[in-house]
Amino acid sequence: MITRLLKKLMIVIGIAGVTLAVRAPAADEINLPDIGSPADAVLSKTDENQLGRAIMAQIRASGELVEDPQVTEYINEIGHRLAAHANTDGNHEFSFFVIDNPVINAFALPGGFIGVHTGLLEATRNEDELAGVLAHEVAHVTQRHIARGIHANQRQSIVSMAMMLGAILAGATGASSDAVQGAIAVAQGTAAQQRINFTRSNEYEADRVGIYALAAAGFDPQGMGSFFEVLSRGMTPHEYRVPEFLRTHPVSSARIAEARSRARSYEPVHTADSITYGIAKARLTVASKDTDHEAVAYFEREPYEYQSDAERYGRAIAYLRAGRNVDAQLIFQELVNNDPEIIAYHIGLADAQLANEAIAEMTDTYEHASELFPRNIPLTVHYAEALLRIDRSSKAHKILLDLFNTFQPTPEQVKLISRAAIEAGDVAEAHYYMAEYRIMIGDLVGGINFLRQALKVPQLEEIQRIRFQARIDFIREFMSEEQLQRLQRSRVTG
Repeated sequence: MITRLLKKLMIVIGIAGVTLAVRAPAADEINLPDIGSPADAVLSKTDENQLGRAIMAQIRASGELVEDPQVTEYINEIGHRLAAHANTDGNHEFSFFVIDNPVINAFALPGGFIGVHTGLLEATRNEDELAGVLAHEVAHVTQRHIARGIHANQRQSIVSMAMMLGAILAGATGASSDAVQGAIAVAQGTAAQQRINFTRSNEYEADRVGIYALAAAGFDPQGMGSFFEVLSRGMTPHEYRVPEFLRTHPVSSARIAEARSRARSYEPVHTADSITYGIAKARLTVASKDTDHEAVAYFEREPYEYQSDAERYGRAIAYLRAGRNVDAQLIFQELVNNDPEIIAYHIGLADAQLANEAIAEMTDTYEHASELFPRNIPLTVHYAEALLRIDRSSKAHKILLDLFNTFQPTPEQVKLISRAAIEAGDVAEAHYYMAEYRIMIGDLVGGINFLRQALKVPQLEEIQRIRFQARIDFIREFMSEEQLQRLQRSRVTG
């Protein structure tokens, strides 16, 4: 059960559609526990996870998440590889995601939710630098710097705490630095950086733990210091030109020197970027271009014969975006023939075949790839999307249901299975999926209303009726009084 403190905090920061303008209880109504470790006294690990999920619901609702399953899977592979070595006690769960924002930034939320901006990923020169940033953010979580920071200011009211977290959320999703600092100044009445930035000791500790994780995971431990140094060199006297990452993670020459020195205490590592790093960057590059022409021109800067496989992949993706489907299919076919172990090549080939209306070939490519890589999330999602385009919704529903019975879907993937269900004629399940989507983005009232629609579907099976009603009863336990009133009003007007 969520604690009384966390329930009130969730209501204030806007979980399930309640905005920051909601009036919170008076500060003297909140009695913070004062037992156990200092961090646990104000925010237990369970509460951290619940709070992180609450903030993630708002980030999802903002529309800022990158929904590309290939990019998402890649960042999670790297992140979990690092977390396995930093999370030595196994008490933390992690989820990594990408924010569609050109600002160079990364951030850690309570509960192990770690976000990376597209701008940061594109700014890294190699995979070790990207891993260095992720390792640093993972360390902030494992060392519980967020909870410790709240503990250090435990006398602040629940309102100011909520507003501070709301400001962090605004910064995470790309609000201007001035807006974020202004919100915190109002909430705290003190300097913004003193409230949201991790302390100097926190930063050094995250560096130390992160560098250990880098080395243990097989990355070059110099990757962290290397990226910090690159960013600091780009600083200008004008504060607004400073990368956002440096605003929230101040880097001094002494800190860079210490990171470099600490990394030298490990055995030298000679690494090469994985092909999936290049593929992820290529996909983001194509998506970031304003026009098809710009995307193609970027990857045609060098002759094809001199390009790496990742660059050729990017060229093929750009061709596909520009409608040069035959050219794209030729490149993808060559890539598959040269390295059939890369899932992205199979997906690209099938998508090009679909664009060329070679339906039988597309189906064969996806079926063969599914045998090679069963229940791979990006592959299955792309295959389902292709099946929906050729009116094979029942098959799409079946393969998605099989996948999501094993793996937790994202909100957009839940919307996809809902679409497959409705097109396959399974109206009740489609409403159920949409209810889960609304819940995942924090709209509990909307979620229950979809479940109510599901209960009204004719010829509803009794097992479905029991499942839908049980879900409604469960959700109601976590709703505020204001949300329950909205739910009642929607029932009357509906």
